[in-house]
Amino acid sequence: MIRSMTAFGACRQETEYGALSIEVRSVNNRFLDLTLRIPEDLRFTENLVRDLVGRHALRGKIEVRLNYSAVNPDTLRPFDEDAVQALAQQLAWARRQIPDLPAPSLAELPRQGLAQHGLDADIWLPLCQQVCTQALAEFKAAREREGARLAAAMLAMADEISTIIGQVEAALPDLVQQHQEKIAQRLREALMAASPEGFAAISGAELTARIAQEASLFGLRVDVAEELTRLASHLQELRAILAGQHPAAARGSGKRLDFLFQEMNREANTLGAKAAALSVTQAAIDLKLLIEQMREQAQNIE
Repeated sequence: MIRSMTAFGACRQETEYGALSIEVRSVNNRFLDLTLRIPEDLRFTENLVRDLVGRHALRGKIEVRLNYSAVNPDTLRPFDEDAVQALAQQLAWARRQIPDLPAPSLAELPRQGLAQHGLDADIWLPLCQQVCTQALAEFKAAREREGARLAAAMLAMADEISTIIGQVEAALPDLVQQHQEKIAQRLREALMAASPEGFAAISGAELTARIAQEASLFGLRVDVAEELTRLASHLQELRAILAGQHPAAARGSGKRLDFLFQEMNREANTLGAKAAALSVTQAAIDLKLLIEQMREQAQNIE
């Protein structure tokens, strides 16, 4: 399924121990760039949050904000008195060297037990997991909704590209024939102007063969059937990716789409370079515009 990299999710839960809230927001980015805003008392939840986010996102600049309030004092670990006194002595010595050295905050003071934070991990870690899971479920749903809108927009553009390809393919035989006839006429005129006597010496069959050969070679140079076939093939690949049917869709579609649009743009450039009529030139311009619009949309796809 196509997922956008722009989304938001949030959750807040009230418990007998206090309230815990989380916000998850993201924008597009080439890689996964995770920033955590977690209070020091909840620092022990960092690994859990990172793991949960990593299960829901492959790419994007993601910011997670975790906060708590109205904490029940019974859930706080008591301060480690000896450690606090030792810290005070160290601070007094340091201030003799650096008079304006600030004192540590209450949350930074050491507490009893192996855990130095003020909140009981046995209570707050499961709560954090529950709140984070709910917020990420909302976050994922928002990504999928936006991704569906992006996919629909690109599919509409793909249909326009398919229409242009069909129009050029239908007109191609006549365009090649017209240019072969023009080249043949110009060759005759050039031979007559350069050497009327030499022209008379050439047999009609030989002249016709040479003109046909030159016209055929030029026709090959302006024949864009191969480029149109590759563009149609790329459209099939595009539709498979947007429908989530591509084998690599589970690993993210954004980078694959970016590469696909580069290939489509290359074919459109070749089509424009080989254009033998104004209509083909205009078709190449329209194709490049649509491909660029799809590429811009794909920048926000995971």
